[in-house]
Amino acid sequence: MKGVVRQRVSVVLVALTALCSAAVSAEEAGDGLRPPPSNFTGVKALARQLASKPYADHRQPVSPRLLELNYDQLNQITFDDHKSVWRRERLPFQLQFFHPGGDRKDQIDVNLVDGDEVMDVPFSREFFTYDANSRYSWADFKNAAFSGFRVLYPINRNDKLDEVIVFQGASYYRVVPAAHMYGLSARVLAVNCGGEGAEEFPRFREFWVERPDREGRTLKIRGVLDSESLAGAVEFTIEPGAETVTRVCVALYPRVDLQRYGIAPLTSMYWFGKNTQRRFDDVRPEVHDSDGLQIQTDAGEWLWRPLDNTGALRTSAFSDKGPKGFGLFQRETDPACYQDNHAQYHRRPSAWIRPGGDWGVGSVRLVEIPTDTEFHDNIVAFWEPAQVIKAGESAEFTYDVVWSGQKADLPPVGRVVSTRSGAVPGQPRSRRFVIDFTFPGLEQQGSSFAAEPVVLAARGRISNQGAGYNAPQRTWRVSFDLAAEDGAATVELRVRLRKGGATCSETWTYCWTP
Repeated sequence: MKGVVRQRVSVVLVALTALCSAAVSAEEAGDGLRPPPSNFTGVKALARQLASKPYADHRQPVSPRLLELNYDQLNQITFDDHKSVWRRERLPFQLQFFHPGGDRKDQIDVNLVDGDEVMDVPFSREFFTYDANSRYSWADFKNAAFSGFRVLYPINRNDKLDEVIVFQGASYYRVVPAAHMYGLSARVLAVNCGGEGAEEFPRFREFWVERPDREGRTLKIRGVLDSESLAGAVEFTIEPGAETVTRVCVALYPRVDLQRYGIAPLTSMYWFGKNTQRRFDDVRPEVHDSDGLQIQTDAGEWLWRPLDNTGALRTSAFSDKGPKGFGLFQRETDPACYQDNHAQYHRRPSAWIRPGGDWGVGSVRLVEIPTDTEFHDNIVAFWEPAQVIKAGESAEFTYDVVWSGQKADLPPVGRVVSTRSGAVPGQPRSRRFVIDFTFPGLEQQGSSFAAEPVVLAARGRISNQGAGYNAPQRTWRVSFDLAAEDGAATVELRVRLRKGGATCSETWTYCWTP
């Protein structure tokens, strides 16, 4: 934000004395802006103030030279590791920034908070190393600002810093737990995602990063975001580890009545897998960052919805009141299922949303967008409240995002490990399904496990149902044929297992289009 009292970090001092700062001028008169916020209360006040005014895009025009940079040229511009924030102090967390240019059109201001002191870090080419053949003038960097930043932490080895979280693009951020690599993304808010008309993408415009303790295990980051419909404030508390947890508190201040908005959106990629009917000419058996949506309802039921890429836009809603959790998971972690030593899809993390407090009535929404490549994120899952936030009002939501492996404790009952389907010969409106479940101790019990499948179909008929122990994969396999009723455009399926009269598995849900 411009015109706010703060201290400014000298670029030369960044290189020499690790972000020592010098105080600068007084508050801009008549603007009405508050002093620079050093806590979340101040950031929320700033967001509320933004929302009280008409929306104006804060981004400034930049040199065509930067706008013309392509992907490869941008990758040749790298951040100088020696100028990482807090490197000289040898703090456990360090910050590095992303260069603007090409399709990196976001412009963010970054501030460092140390107690009550707030220091801004202005953009400078001195932070970066450029290709030896590049020739830039100072005019090329007029109005330039960082396009994002990343946080480093010794998450895998005590003597090596690795990325743990990246903020870049709209309100998106990506996180990794130990021993994994980047996969799905999260963002602060989705506006009109999957609805009629264009989707709106609120954008971060300023961040405040709190200086961590020397022995600190957490990092606190606050930000202000803005768009045509609203302004917002968000606070992240990041705790890296075998599970990296981001604790999130977001406050929303609408300029207009906010009717369709998504809380805790997760975004991922699903091109094809075991259950995909569309066939792509690719040497790999599966390609996806996530393979299913997991939900725990307020009533305690566990749901599993395999993802799909049907070639048509699909939106599914799972109504609830105060869900206990939801997330996108990568359950298939066998490298042989992907045959891709470069992308290593078996190392993509899962993300589980744990709501804080009562989120009220609404629905977990799943939006599946058709794609013909693996280079586009086409899956979105989020909580959509039923309650409209009126213009001039506000709302706050808190939740944790747990980034991990497949999380063997979710759910603590039998779970689906694969979904397969295929044609039924001579029956064009029928489909054969094979679902594999796994249970703790199933391998020891084998066929004596004897679980009973409960298979339900809306607008469809079930036949040839079977179940039994599948020794090669050490799973309990359920199979059946589904015939769509006349005129049915879609068929909704639900399968769960019962043992001793009680449900012993999650509920598999599926939407099939004949």
